[in-house]
Amino acid sequence: MGVITFTDDQTSPISPARIFKATILDSHNLIPKLMPQAIKSIEIIQGDGGPGSIKQINFAEGGNFNYMKHRIDELNEKTYTYTYTLIEGDALMDKLEKICFEVKLERSPNGGTVSKMTSKYYTKDDFVLTEEEIKAGKDKVLGMYKVVEAYLLQNPDAYV
Repeated sequence: MGVITFTDDQTSPISPARIFKATILDSHNLIPKLMPQAIKSIEIIQGDGGPGSIKQINFAEGGNFNYMKHRIDELNEKTYTYTYTLIEGDALMDKLEKICFEVKLERSPNGGTVSKMTSKYYTKDDFVLTEEEIKAGKDKVLGMYKVVEAYLLQNPDAYV
């Protein structure tokens, strides 16, 4: 088994508190509403939504994936830190054992957010993950982030 680690930073004019509430705490309600063409539903299938809980993301028909499950490892509303592990689903392609994500939202000098994300891909056997596969996954996550950001910009009273 190998481990491949990637880091990525994104900036936003939206405050960390609003982004955290929208993209993490209420993602199961907001994301399917904003992106019904991609996400059919997000369900908490085990736990109360805190650490140890399991979320299942069900994708819309016609997409590349059917579903994925992730376990919430850490959820800290004070430090805007969220860590979770993708433990099951099509996205693992039978070639990855798991993918661990760590998200940290920090206030930028202008009152917005710097989102820092670290992804660790745990490969099975001698599988080699290509840069194109990593980029495709990152682009999907960034696309979702930008949809939520646009919603928050258009709705300044949401998630305050």
